[in-house]
Amino acid sequence: MQDIPHIPVLYNEVLDCFKEIKTGYIIDCTTGYAGHSSGLLNQNSSVKLICNDQDDEALEFSKKRLKDFEKRVEFNKGNFEDIIKKFEDYPIRGILADIGVSSLQLDKLDRGFSFNSKNLDMRMNQNQILDASTVVNSYSQVELENIFKEYGEIREYKKVASLIVQNRPFYSAKELAEFFYNKLPKGKIHPATLIFQAIRIEVNDELGVLDRLFKSMEESKLKDCIVAIISFHSLEDRVVKNYFKKWSENCICPKDAFRCECGKNHSLGEIITKKPIIATNLEIKQNPRSRRAKLRVFRFVKKKKKKFFKICYYYAIFSTFYVYTKNLC
Repeated sequence: MQDIPHIPVLYNEVLDCFKEIKTGYIIDCTTGYAGHSSGLLNQNSSVKLICNDQDDEALEFSKKRLKDFEKRVEFNKGNFEDIIKKFEDYPIRGILADIGVSSLQLDKLDRGFSFNSKNLDMRMNQNQILDASTVVNSYSQVELENIFKEYGEIREYKKVASLIVQNRPFYSAKELAEFFYNKLPKGKIHPATLIFQAIRIEVNDELGVLDRLFKSMEESKLKDCIVAIISFHSLEDRVVKNYFKKWSENCICPKDAFRCECGKNHSLGEIITKKPIIATNLEIKQNPRSRRAKLRVFRFVKKKKKKFFKICYYYAIFSTFYVYTKNLC
C-alpha cells in the first residue's frame, strides 16, 4: 500500500463542484499527490482525467497512486499555463487548479520552500534555471523592493530589501528565515512569511502563469465546462475573482457609455460561487494549511444567440438616426 503523505484541501467541496459531469474530460492542472484526482475518478465513473504537473516527483507518485484507473487517466508534464491549448480538441467538461505550493514541495526540505530548509531553491519546476538563491543574492535592491512590494505587499519593503543587500550572501532558507525572525517585529505569522511568498512568486512567475492560464481558457471558447480554482493568498484570489467577473458580464460597453451598444450578449457563463468557499473549522483543525484556501467556481455555458437584444440594438440605432435627421430638417 502506497503511503499517502498529503491531505487535499477542500476535498469534499471540490468533488461537489464536478459531481454532475457524466462524460468527457476533467483537467487537474496541479495534480500533486493526486488527492483530488483520485476522488474525481472514484466519483465520476464515466469521466476521464488529464493529470498535469511540472514536478517529476509528483507525477511519479500520482502514476502509482492512480494505477487502477490507468485506462481513464492521461498524464502530462508541464506548466498549467499550456495545458488548455495542448488539449483544446478534447471534450473538456471540467478544470481544476489548486494554486500554490504543494505539500510535497513544502515537506521536502531539499526543495527550499520551508523555513527549516538547508537549501535556498523554491523552484516548482526543478529543471528551470532561476531559483531563490539567485533572487536573494543577485537581484539589485530596487528589484528586490519591487518584488516585496508587489508580491508580498510588505509595508517595509525598502527595509527588507536593504537588509538583504547589506547582509548577503544567504545560503539556505533556514538562514534567511532566522535572520528576519531576529530583525523584524513578531506578529501572528512568522516575520519571513510574506518575504518567502514574494521570492517564491518571483522564482516561479506564479501570477504570470495564472494570468496566462485564464487567458488560454478564455481564448479556447470552452462550453459546458466547470472551472474550479483554489487559491491561497489575496494576489491569486484577486486574479481569479476579476476574471470570473469579467466572464460573467453581458455588457462590455465603457462604464461611461450613455447606453448599451454592444448587444448585451458577451457573457461566457455564470459565477457559481458568489463568495469563495473556505474550509470548515474541522478541516482547519485536521489540516492547518487549509485555513487560507479559497475556492471559486465558474461555469462556461454554450453561447446562445439572443435575437431580442439584436432587435433592440438595431432599433436603438434606427431611432437615434431618425431623431437626428428629423432635427436637421
